[in-house]
Parts: sequence; structure tokens; C-alpha cells
Amino acid sequence: MKGFIGASWLGSITAIGVASCCVLPVTMMLLGLGGSWLAIFGKIAAASYYVLAASVFLLIIAWVSAARRGSLGKLKWWLGSSTMLTLAAWIIVSNEARLNEFLIGLM
Repeated sequence: MKGFIGASWLGSITAIGVASCCVLPVTMMLLGLGGSWLAIFGKIAAASYYVLAASVFLLIIAWVSAARRGSLGKLKWWLGSSTMLTLAAWIIVSNEARLNEFLIGLM
């Protein structure tokens, strides 16, 4: 069961990283940390929906596996927090344009 929990957390953290791939460079430029190395985030953005879908798939497997094994009570916090991270990633990706406009307005 720990493998499913680890996979759901890995998927969630990866989803957050991919979701922030376009907001993070603008934030870093605001902080004065710009540079040509920020161009790599554009390549990551192309895979964001695939990574988010894989994260949701891993979460579903972890929830179903925990429910079937009867260990949902013990793992509810871990799975719930992993679900919240993935939900946050979806919110960031869905509102990416507005977030970027807001951050650019701060420049």
C-alpha cells in the first residue's frame, strides 16, 4: 500500500511542478532571477495535461486500493493531501493566463 501512496504523492508533486511551469518563470523574473535557462519551462508546458491526467489516474488507483484493503481510515490524510495538491495543479493550469497577467501587471 505504501507504493500506491508514494506514487500518488509523486504524481501530485509532479503535477504541481508541471502546472507552475509558466507561472514560475514570470515569478522568477519579478524576483530578478531571469535568464535564458527559463526557456526550458516551455518544453515542460507541452506535457502538462498528460502529467496531470497521469496524476489523477494514480490517485484513483490509490483511493480504490485503500478502500478495498480497508485501510482508508489510516491513509485518508495522505490521500486527501495528495488529492488537494493535484487539485491545486489543475486550478493553476486552468487559470494560467490570468495568473500570468496578474504577475506581469506587478512588473
